[in-house]
Amino acid sequence: MAKVCQVSGKRANNAKHIRHRHSGQWKFRAPKKNRLQHANLQTVTVKTPNGKVRLTVSTSVLKSPEFASILCGLRPIPKSWLNKPSYDV
Repeated sequence: MAKVCQVSGKRANNAKHIRHRHSGQWKFRAPKKNRLQHANLQTVTVKTPNGKVRLTVSTSVLKSPEFASILCGLRPIPKSWLNKPSYDV
């Protein structure tokens, strides 16, 4: 399963892992390795008129008032959420 939010499209961010060595010489400098910062994704079950849909959603979207208004029924569910996710990586 791809680590992508189905609502906002958030994905991993490229970053560096830096280990501070407290060294003064160039040959003993701290190593800087590549790493990924993944989005905090949660699986949510949403009730729709056609049945239940499981979405992988980031927590920043879960806390947003727009997402809450869709879940409680004040706004209609976007049709893109009802389709199976396709991850073009």
